[in-house]
Amino acid sequence: MAQLIGAASLVVSFFLPVSAKAATSDWVSSPGGMIRLVAAPPKEDGTIPATLEIKLNAGWKTYWREPGASGIPPQVTLDPAGGVVLEKIGFPVPKSFDDGVVRYVGYDKSVAFPLTLKRIHGNGDVNIRASVFLGICEDICIPVQGELTLALKQGSFDNPLDEARIDDAVAALPEAPSEDFAVTASRYDAAAARLHLSLRLPAGDSHPELFLAGPPGVSFGKPEIRPEGSAELSATVPVRLSAKDGELKGKPIVLTVRAKNRSMETTLAFD
Repeated sequence: MAQLIGAASLVVSFFLPVSAKAATSDWVSSPGGMIRLVAAPPKEDGTIPATLEIKLNAGWKTYWREPGASGIPPQVTLDPAGGVVLEKIGFPVPKSFDDGVVRYVGYDKSVAFPLTLKRIHGNGDVNIRASVFLGICEDICIPVQGELTLALKQGSFDNPLDEARIDDAVAALPEAPSEDFAVTASRYDAAAARLHLSLRLPAGDSHPELFLAGPPGVSFGKPEIRPEGSAELSATVPVRLSAKDGELKGKPIVLTVRAKNRSMETTLAFD
């Protein structure tokens, strides 16, 4: 798949709304699929569990937090007039795609990104207005943008299935490191511009996948993975730093690992 933005897609494509139920925004559509926002009433601490759902048409893909050289990751901006801020976007474990020209990371099936929203003032009903910008692709990549709005009425869900959708999206996120699934050592070789990682994996997986994401100015090449027994591996990852951000020191790196039927995510930092 050529990851090039076609001439016809240089003008941002706006989603068009269709019908929806309570506690969700309207579905809005683009050439490759539809998106909507699902949210729960605020908790006592002001936290609002929510998800950004992307329903892809057959043959279309969308991107992870670190999409590769030419992709567009999902970006969500909330209208501050609603008194709600976005604290975090969660990402299910993605896939790697390589069309022989470029390598990129994303999803080829419908996906839901859990959102952690926070109410910062007010009480009673909540009105959320979110501007969403992301990329989807088939033969070419299309930048798309949509406005998603919903009203959360004080009290319980109008539709209990909405809460189940949020719970399912959170359950699909990578797990935290554990005794049998974790990074056991990490080192950055600045002279060679390489990360060196050692990991403990669930037993029996000989084909794990590693995905890395850093702050702006930091990108990563394809990991070189070497098995070390039945439940260990070492990996070397090329690091590319922009001229403006010429070092990795103190910058958080998110590592996501898919192994067997499990996935794990952790944050690395280097002195």
